[in-house]
Amino acid sequence: MRSIALKISIPLIVIVATIALWAGSLTLLDIPSILLPSPAMAFSAAVELVCDGVLFEHIVVSIKRLTSGYILAVALSLPAAFMLSQSVWAKRILNPTLEFLRQIPPLAMMPLLILWLGIGEAQKVGIIILACFFPIFLGALGGIAQCDPKLKEVGRISGLNNPQILWRIVLPSALPAIVIGLRIALGQGWRALVGAELVASAAGLGYMIVDAENLARTDIIVVGIIVIGILGLTSDWVARWLIVRFAPWVKIDEGPANA
Repeated sequence: MRSIALKISIPLIVIVATIALWAGSLTLLDIPSILLPSPAMAFSAAVELVCDGVLFEHIVVSIKRLTSGYILAVALSLPAAFMLSQSVWAKRILNPTLEFLRQIPPLAMMPLLILWLGIGEAQKVGIIILACFFPIFLGALGGIAQCDPKLKEVGRISGLNNPQILWRIVLPSALPAIVIGLRIALGQGWRALVGAELVASAAGLGYMIVDAENLARTDIIVVGIIVIGILGLTSDWVARWLIVRFAPWVKIDEGPANA
């Protein structure tokens, strides 16, 4: 019970202290509300957006876009990683192109994606796929490469064929690295989503922030930033819960407090 109380109380204390520092700095430094609204103004704007139903609509749109892009990125990156790990020729042919594409920021591709896919949902989902693909791909590729060759040899001696070795030995061994890639990709997806919604969008949290900027509503901008942070933390928490639930042998670093 004591450990649970500490886990709950410490974050609450940090949040309260942050809000107090936020409010105190506005008074001490005499910062205009047009530059940084007070916590009370931000809370009032949040209540206004919730009561109007606008905030929920933007959240739903953003979550749908992120989920679609993330699932497609996983569906593309994991098979690509396993294919390159199993074929030397595939790695030699595709690796230079993939390394070249990895250096290009996804948002730099936005003008081309707008020309190719238009300004609808496909363009935004495409940006998210580009942002999420390489963290997952590299995590899987690195995890597969670190699989102990002796374990694979034991599998062959036991009569397992290549697909069975891949599924029963390589995949569990590579899972910790894959999990890291999945979690990093989730954060990258949120960043790319907001960037995609800042341009040529009529809904979503990124659009809400830009619209608030045009109206000089910094309180709504702050609300949008906070909501994105909360959604990002929640999605990461859900990912960690799924990992603990379905792959309990994978250790997730929770910080030095649990060491």
